[in-house]
Amino acid sequence: MAGEQLRYDGQTVVVTGAGGGLGRAYALFFASRGANVVVNDLGGSFKGEGGGSKAADAVVNEITSAGGKATANYDSVENGDKIIETAIKAYGRVDVLINNAGILRDISFKNMKDQDWDLIMKVHVVGAYKCARAAWPHFRKQKYGRVINTASAAGLFGSFGQTNYSAAKLAQVGFTETLAKEGAKYNIHANVIAPIAASRMTATVMPPEVLDKLKPEWVVPLVAVLVHKSSEETGSIFEVGGGHIAKLRWQRAKGTLLRADDSFTPAALLKKWDGVADFSEPSYPTGPANFMELLEDAHKLPPNDPAEPIRYDGKVALITGAGAGIGRLYALQFAKYGAKIVVNDLMDPEGVVQEIKKLGGEAVGVKASAEDGDAVVKGAIDAFGRIDIIINNAGILRDKAFTNMEDQQFQQVLDVHLRGTYKVTKAAWPYLLKQKYGRIINTTSTSGIYGNFGQANYAAAKCGILGFSRALAREGQKYNILINTIAPNAGTAMTRSIMPEEMVQAFKPDYIAPAVLLLCSDKVPEPNTGRLFEVGSGWVAETRWQRTGGAAFPVDVTLTPEAVLGKWADVLNFDDGRADHPNDPSAGTAKIMANMDNVSGKGAKSSGGKGKNEEVLAAIEAAKKAKAEGTEFTYDERDVILYNLGVGAKRTDLALVYENDDNFQVLPGFGVIPTFNAIAPYSMGEVVPNFNMKMLLHGEQYLEIRGPIPTEGTLVSYPHLVEVVDKGNAGLVVSGSVTKDKRTGKDLFYNESTVFIRGSGGFGGPSKGTDRGAATRVYKTPSRAPDSVVEEKTTEEQAALYRLSGDRNPLHIDPGFSKVGGFPTPILHGLAFFGIASKAVVKTYGAFKNIKVRFAGVVLPGQTLITEMWKEGNVVIFQTKVKETGKLCIAGAGAELAEGAKPRL
Repeated sequence: MAGEQLRYDGQTVVVTGAGGGLGRAYALFFASRGANVVVNDLGGSFKGEGGGSKAADAVVNEITSAGGKATANYDSVENGDKIIETAIKAYGRVDVLINNAGILRDISFKNMKDQDWDLIMKVHVVGAYKCARAAWPHFRKQKYGRVINTASAAGLFGSFGQTNYSAAKLAQVGFTETLAKEGAKYNIHANVIAPIAASRMTATVMPPEVLDKLKPEWVVPLVAVLVHKSSEETGSIFEVGGGHIAKLRWQRAKGTLLRADDSFTPAALLKKWDGVADFSEPSYPTGPANFMELLEDAHKLPPNDPAEPIRYDGKVALITGAGAGIGRLYALQFAKYGAKIVVNDLMDPEGVVQEIKKLGGEAVGVKASAEDGDAVVKGAIDAFGRIDIIINNAGILRDKAFTNMEDQQFQQVLDVHLRGTYKVTKAAWPYLLKQKYGRIINTTSTSGIYGNFGQANYAAAKCGILGFSRALAREGQKYNILINTIAPNAGTAMTRSIMPEEMVQAFKPDYIAPAVLLLCSDKVPEPNTGRLFEVGSGWVAETRWQRTGGAAFPVDVTLTPEAVLGKWADVLNFDDGRADHPNDPSAGTAKIMANMDNVSGKGAKSSGGKGKNEEVLAAIEAAKKAKAEGTEFTYDERDVILYNLGVGAKRTDLALVYENDDNFQVLPGFGVIPTFNAIAPYSMGEVVPNFNMKMLLHGEQYLEIRGPIPTEGTLVSYPHLVEVVDKGNAGLVVSGSVTKDKRTGKDLFYNESTVFIRGSGGFGGPSKGTDRGAATRVYKTPSRAPDSVVEEKTTEEQAALYRLSGDRNPLHIDPGFSKVGGFPTPILHGLAFFGIASKAVVKTYGAFKNIKVRFAGVVLPGQTLITEMWKEGNVVIFQTKVKETGKLCIAGAGAELAEGAKPRL
């Protein structure tokens, strides 16, 4: 198929928001490949203001002038029926719908107004629904249809200052997955893309040089493949832009299972919390877990270990939809453990209030819809003067096959679930900010995550809640407001309409509440915000994204659908060792941004002027794709102490040298150790010409801490080649390595080491490295005096001690070898004084989440190091000098502090 040109002759393609940017590119492309195109555009601003016919007319004129067929439509997507009517009147059919129209209303949550929320929902969520709903009968009748809905990185991962946009965009995922399930037997396919492309919207947040390489034309070919009659892909999620395309799917941890009885408590769950995020045996679900089987297994387990109860004394918990079912159970459980309860319900909260009072608890009822969040929160403040915990639990069902769904049914579900969650949280937010404390649990569902027949409304609303939660978690974290999302499985009055009665009875809310209570405590290890958990039957498991390594295309060659098909297997391949788990917008777009310097090289010359060495270039590309088998590194408390001593810990630093100290810990610089002797799937001699170990210089080091560092364990490191840069007289090789905890499967560290190899350039590779954010950042020291200075004298034995942690290079111990290298005595390892400098950062400012250094000079054992530090917001910029020579040994360095970092040691 890759050899044929994909055509759309005789088909009608409807593109919303087609007056400019990505929509215009879609319209022009499909017209050029034989389709009739309906060019819809309201003609307003990217903020959703104004209107007019000029934008759509201009695109139609472009198409017709080139001999194509196109018709303009100027309706808002809220009037999707009129847009589809235009297609039917003009061409008698509709085959493809591309829901592309969108606006931005970026604003921090504390300053967001209801109109900022409502307008985004109206355009993105309701607009996509209205257009798809109007096209659906035509698709079913002709047994053919293709739908593309548009998400974004902000939706997939949550973006600061975009709670409205993130909610709307992730709503597209649940909506799309439901359409895919309902449309399958009618040959109606629905997919969702998360594009990054230059447009009126992105022009406000991206620099021109980046926008130039993010042309909409990089997105169109993927969509062309997905909507072609030959495509079998449906219900899928893709990220695309700048020459990069990858697929995403859900990955579910094995989770932890406890006996489902009265011994299942928050404290019992805490004891087995590590298993919740155990991705060592993951699954890749497209629907809910087998909760009946889980329940049967849970009943076979012995009673859960008793534990000291987790208390909520002095805390005020607000629970919406708490008049019955799972909300009632939450209320009773929180009251049991000491919290004061606000029972909110649209029907009658008083019965639950009285239950709590009879048990000796404190409670007040607020009879109101969750949509009236102001009234709900006012009831809490009036009664108790504060609010600490919010469980957004209220909900309704209006299930209906999509072909029969009425607008009111879609809007009602969206309002109660998504807008209700927003309104209650928004009303409480000022109180949470002021007290710098809050715990929020929002409720999604497996229908939202995976889509479900007859629940296009519910799936959109529930997945939107997840997008909202992830975005808000980023805004709340620095104020100690933690937000998580659960997808519960319980028998309730709501589920009684879709579950057999015996299942309703079996799936007790009692087997969900402990997870909710625990997440609202202060006991869960970090990170404890922005996460998604599936819960029920005594089982709790985390669910996250997995992304393929994808396909990358050179940015100096026009991309075609046929070229995309040529690499389609790479786009879909989750099993080639390149898959990862992005969890924030920067990680979401990292591969797109990393492709900016991917050029075909036609006519290019290396900076060394020696022309291309095709053998080396081919070896580099092969090495980049090579997958490491993984090298294990097992360590215990002895190794921790040895490393800490190797980077200057003193006998009086008990937390670093005594395993029985209450605060015994690993210095974070230890993250470079597990990967040091890991086996790479390539050799240096393959990826640069004239390789000579003696000509190698360690230039830069980047370390990212991705999880709490245990004081013993078995880790597995997976090295890979990041890039090779041709500096003319030298080759620059960047090696990356992901280190995982073997037991949990979770990432612990990520390292990047940059080495310069003199005499190994001139092979015709790129002369400039890619921008990988924090990993490639060079920090500039401020012009003012340092905010802090730490001075530390190394010992004569420092190198001899440090080498026992793994770097056995004789340069650091053998005088004869060091003299051959041009040094009068053995020198100190670069990663040793990196560790000493990073210790100074931790000692002064607290834990960091990543650190980047540039090695600038040599240190001899016994010399004194002076680390000068400047704190700029959440970043510590630093440099390290050798006191005896006055020369820098570390320059351009910086560390991003972890949330809530405090001086340690």
